[in-house]
Amino acid sequence: MAEYQLAEINIARMKGVNIDDPIMKEFVDNLDKVNEIAENSDGFVWRLKDEDNNATNLNPYNDEQIIVNFSIWESIETLEHYMYKTFHSEFLKRRKEWFQTFGQVSTAMWWVKKGEIPDIAEAMEKLDYLQKNGASEIVFNFKQKYPKPLY
Repeated sequence: MAEYQLAEINIARMKGVNIDDPIMKEFVDNLDKVNEIAENSDGFVWRLKDEDNNATNLNPYNDEQIIVNFSIWESIETLEHYMYKTFHSEFLKRRKEWFQTFGQVSTAMWWVKKGEIPDIAEAMEKLDYLQKNGASEIVFNFKQKYPKPLY
């Protein structure tokens, strides 16, 4: 029987013209702390990052205003704990200071076999699929969650 972990991607459109815009300063100044909390959280497995220890310089959408967060967790519950019960929650509450309203689903989650790390292209495809088709066992979000596969 295969074991599964949760993959998640979320994207946001910055108010700043890029990550170096002064409006993004407080957000950027706290990225290392927020990322460190994630990496030290129960259930954390992996996150997308570059040589600067974050993913803000990656540009898979070919749009400097869109930033991407892509990670793997042991379960929905461990991801939720990190998001809503740690310092990260303070930034969620204040996200309108740095980010525009996206206007469509911006977070997608799906189950991957333990040890597998999907590439960013697959993560983007999952988000696109969710935006077009809604939640299902294939890909879902926090509003409509699906349990780990039994097989």
